[in-house]
Amino acid sequence: MPTRGVVYVHSTPLAVCSHVEWAIARVLAAPVNLQWTAQPVDPSARRAECGWSGRAGTGAELAAALRQWPMIRFEVTEEPSPGADGERFMYVPGRGLFRATVGAAGDIQLGEDRLRSIMAAARGPEALAHALDKALGSAWDAELEPYRYAGDGAPVTLLTRVG
Repeated sequence: MPTRGVVYVHSTPLAVCSHVEWAIARVLAAPVNLQWTAQPVDPSARRAECGWSGRAGTGAELAAALRQWPMIRFEVTEEPSPGADGERFMYVPGRGLFRATVGAAGDIQLGEDRLRSIMAAARGPEALAHALDKALGSAWDAELEPYRYAGDGAPVTLLTRVG
């Protein structure tokens, strides 16, 4: 069953823009020509976003393709589809890749076993709060938020995976 999602390239050096397009094109097996705009948080960087559609698992493939460049900031979302959970990937230089399961409303879902493990390992309320923040990707969200806000109103490209 097909699904859809969005790739947000929040920040990339100008010299890497074409490489990002090629990586996305390889995954989607379709030509990609993104509308790059200046990133107000870092005027020397560019930003772009594109909606995509394809089979379940395409979001993970896109995230794997984009993490080849450790200097870019990006997010990839994949909506839930019949038989497959949704996913959200966030990448921040120096912090690495974060992956989470997401529900239909786009919120991060923590499974029962994961919650039980976090509760069992926590040695007090502060440790529990820290572990939950980590499981929710709060540090990635905090670092990406200024880049997200700066992208409000930016053009979006729609892409479809072939095959």
